[in-house]
Amino acid sequence: MPIRLLDVLKHSTLTPADPVIRAAAANAAQTQLRWIHSSEVLDIAPLLGGGELLLTGGQALASATDKRRIGYIWELAERGVAALAIETGTALPSIPSSMVGAAEAAGLPLIELRKVVPFVGVMEAINSLLVSESAAHLQQADRASHAMAVELAHGGSLDRILAVLADATGAEVVLTSNSGAPLGSSLPAEYAAEADLAPAPDTEEDRARTTHIDVSVRGIPSARLSLRTLAGADVNLARIAGNRSVDILALALLQRMPPGLKDMAGAALIRAVDSGTQNWRLQQLAPAAGIPPAAELVAVVIRSPGSRQLRTAVEQLLDRVGRHSASYADNEELLALAVLRTGKAQEDRNDILAGLQSLELPEGSISALGPVAAGITAAPWSLTEARLTLEVGAGDKPRPAGPRQTGAVLDAEAFAVERLAFHSLDEVQRTDFVRQQLGALMEHDDLRHSALVGTLRVWLDSGCNTAQAARELHLERQSMHQRLQRIFSLCGGDPRGTGRLAALHLATRLAAV
Repeated sequence: MPIRLLDVLKHSTLTPADPVIRAAAANAAQTQLRWIHSSEVLDIAPLLGGGELLLTGGQALASATDKRRIGYIWELAERGVAALAIETGTALPSIPSSMVGAAEAAGLPLIELRKVVPFVGVMEAINSLLVSESAAHLQQADRASHAMAVELAHGGSLDRILAVLADATGAEVVLTSNSGAPLGSSLPAEYAAEADLAPAPDTEEDRARTTHIDVSVRGIPSARLSLRTLAGADVNLARIAGNRSVDILALALLQRMPPGLKDMAGAALIRAVDSGTQNWRLQQLAPAAGIPPAAELVAVVIRSPGSRQLRTAVEQLLDRVGRHSASYADNEELLALAVLRTGKAQEDRNDILAGLQSLELPEGSISALGPVAAGITAAPWSLTEARLTLEVGAGDKPRPAGPRQTGAVLDAEAFAVERLAFHSLDEVQRTDFVRQQLGALMEHDDLRHSALVGTLRVWLDSGCNTAQAARELHLERQSMHQRLQRIFSLCGGDPRGTGRLAALHLATRLAAV
């Protein structure tokens, strides 16, 4: 019998914690558990398999930024975690409203544990129950995968192979390509008369009953398997059997739609660029991926909980703008290369930047476009600079909006000064330089809770255009003039027409990182 979240919340080991569901309560009644795990690590999502109740004492969340807390929620939801339980108390008096809102939007049941309980005791008691259930599921899943292998060996179609999985799990099973095109589907035999079963409504409850599993062929993500458990079926069984079936489905796809040489070489090329492979290897892989070794190209880095699902959209964008592209998704990072037209490299790069800004990305995503690389051997440099742009441009420190940063897309060329400083100076040298140039302004900001350093940066970024800077800061021109006079009095006068202008500009850019 499936062990549900509400059953666990009523278990004698957990009721002393006085648990209260704070978000996605509609999902809690149907949520089944596969395991209980505890961790204070915020980057735990990639290490989880889905279906877990995650317990945390809240210490790491207490010191994290609001942005990181929201990202934590979405990462767990994307990974398929069943629920998150947070212990409140001295470290974290209450669950932040931003986390509650994110959990509600993601459909992730969020539970507040208002009293302290030993997590070890909870896990020992509940996991012992789950182990017995899991052993039975594994036996059923192994029988299903064996039957699927027999069907494959006898030349069965994808639909017939999927029908074995559907009957074993009591789930509607659908296999789609990365672009969303249907490859095969099946319903359990008892639903055969309802072959035209209406698509599932996109509700929190239905999302909780649906398991998504990526299917890779020769290391290339090629399809997605979705199992929607129907009335009375077991979500955990569907999850385990689905994962057990991946190798069989990969073989079936390889027989019917093997990945082309270009796709395989493109993925290998990106991995080689990322790992810093020797130049001769890059020159060898590039032609097979359809990329001329001497072509100008640009690297893209996208960090997103849905990086694998974004791959097709990004490739279509890059192919539309340039001549060829290659991409590779690993964990929560999507890497891509795009070839630019000879003589129109900057124009193509601008089009790619605009295209990335128009993509609909999951909340918490951020991307960077690297500088133009002259040939495939310079591709690792473009990729490294794109990653550095994410580090220097995606900090948590608030900064006034400006042309350097649009939404969640960062342009490496707009961060050239910061990148140069990070390559040339260590952290102590950068801090000392900023303090030497802006010390008086920073002290004023700390004492008066003002924003003179940020104001100076926006003004310098605008080319010392007072009217434009005032618009970006939403200030009256007179107020802008007053701020500038205060800034000039603290930093030794109007820097225009002096050799100090460049140093001040660099310092304000580094201070914003």
